[in-house]
Amino acid sequence: MKERVKAFFSYGLFWVIFFLMARVLFLAYNFDRTLEMSVGDVLLSILHGLRLDMSATGYFMLLPGLFIVFTTYASPKILHLLLTGYTVLLLILCSLIIIADLEMYTHWGFRLDATPLLYIGEDTPLAISGWSLFSLILLWGLLLSVSLFIYKKLTLKRIKALPAADWKTSLVMLVVTALMIAPIRGTVGVAPINTGIVYFHNSNIYANHSAINVVWNTGYALKKSDRLKYPDNFLEATKTTSYFNELYSVQGDPARLLNTAHPNVIIIVMESFTYSFIEPLGGIPGVAPNFSNLAKEGILFDHMYASGDRTDKGIVSILSGYPSQPVSSIIKYPKKTQKLPYLNQKLKEMGYHTSFTYGGNIDFANFRSYLSNARFDKITHSDDFPEELNNSKWGVHDGPVFDRFFEEVNDAKSPFFKVMLSLSSHEPFDVPMETVFEGSDDKSKFMNSAHYADRSLGKFIENAKKSNWWDNTLIVITADHGHGLPDNQGISNPKRFRIPMLWVGGALAAKDTVVHNFASQTDIANTILGQISKPDADFRFSRDVLAPANHDFAVYVYNNGFGFIDGTKLVVYDNTGNRYMEKSGVKDEKDLELGKAYMQTLYNDFNSR
Repeated sequence: MKERVKAFFSYGLFWVIFFLMARVLFLAYNFDRTLEMSVGDVLLSILHGLRLDMSATGYFMLLPGLFIVFTTYASPKILHLLLTGYTVLLLILCSLIIIADLEMYTHWGFRLDATPLLYIGEDTPLAISGWSLFSLILLWGLLLSVSLFIYKKLTLKRIKALPAADWKTSLVMLVVTALMIAPIRGTVGVAPINTGIVYFHNSNIYANHSAINVVWNTGYALKKSDRLKYPDNFLEATKTTSYFNELYSVQGDPARLLNTAHPNVIIIVMESFTYSFIEPLGGIPGVAPNFSNLAKEGILFDHMYASGDRTDKGIVSILSGYPSQPVSSIIKYPKKTQKLPYLNQKLKEMGYHTSFTYGGNIDFANFRSYLSNARFDKITHSDDFPEELNNSKWGVHDGPVFDRFFEEVNDAKSPFFKVMLSLSSHEPFDVPMETVFEGSDDKSKFMNSAHYADRSLGKFIENAKKSNWWDNTLIVITADHGHGLPDNQGISNPKRFRIPMLWVGGALAAKDTVVHNFASQTDIANTILGQISKPDADFRFSRDVLAPANHDFAVYVYNNGFGFIDGTKLVVYDNTGNRYMEKSGVKDEKDLELGKAYMQTLYNDFNSR
């Protein structure tokens, strides 16, 4: 009996060691971020992480416990075969999750969860170099080999030496196996264990992320992914209504920045165009010289923030004035998106002809259903270009797409509303241009791709100025989202979400002007409508930024949390850890809860659609 109990717990010890190795590997792979942690924080991440390690181990020990129960009278060889087969399968799966998470974290800044399911069946949103892939395969093989060696030395040796036993042993092992509910549940409280239980740091989100058991986290997320419903008690209902209405209260008419009542409107959405490339915003000189020079000819919004961190979220925020959501994307729910307001539909009601142009795959991330629900008059995508131009990972490079877009604008009947989405500054950053920023690192390649995108934009604007529609056209240039590069900002850092917005075109009555109001992508719809007619109440989360007496603010959403920022404060809240990660400039409880009121309103709205 004792030998079987010892073998059982030695098997549990094996999995605890395995998960400890996985955490050390994560800390080593992200060495630059780990260096920012103190030795104490590294030890605390390991200590706190043990709670999820034990929970995952408890799950993994249930079946082996039953193996031992039902092989009490059988030869140890049978238990050996069952347990080894089970362990090898688990190790292969867990090692793949752990290795995939290493690379994903460097790109997305959060541990692997159910998010990839939102894009299943589509091209991976990550672009991995051949060397990186080779290195990851080597790491996977190494982790698997070392783990199998430890399993053999720690557990298999005991299994092979098990003596015969009786029914009492089976009964005891059944009870011991049932007791695994304790580490699985991880708490004696009413609420069972969750990912946030290992969060221990009040400001360093990477330190908290390092404590997560990514295998447990993935399983937990998968279990909940099919029943997404946001909480209706995130903030008290009366406060939610009062604070949200205050955020969106507007008095007075906006400043008129146009010299015509019904201008043509063009929105150009630049892939990953972070503020870090825009010189007037303090960005790196020379990366986007055309955009930077155009700022002197138009109106630059210098406190603009992306609502989320992906293209599908950015497009919905811009065209529907609808915020990004944690751990989800409304674009994946056609039943919900068909109930959204659309800027192009509002303009169609005023007689505008509308179109959407993109050089990529229109089926990526459910774009087709969203744009179909939007009912654009014309949609151009990668299939509409010659096959020889579809020569990048994501489709057609920006140069040919801008050329095609210019032709479409020239052929359009006024007034028109046209949207173009670029793609060349997306990973893997391979662009058909001579190298401008030397280096094979991601930062250099990213700057090169942004330079190419900016060059393509500059050519389009240069041609537009010579056209017969320029004088009556407003062109809004912004980004779909920000980027962690070039300075590797953390997942919840507001710098990661800061993007440019520039208005240019002959329809502008003002030039070389900077608007300092804090704004979000969601505000673009009503700010444009405010210049043409009036803001539309259907865009519930969209403000006319140019109207006086605005409550200046922006909200951005990262994987499972949000940031609320204005001219005096920054509040960052993490849903997983159920805590504030940043509270700078906060004077009272209301300052903390304005962001919660915004998110609770969004939760209620999303659930009701």
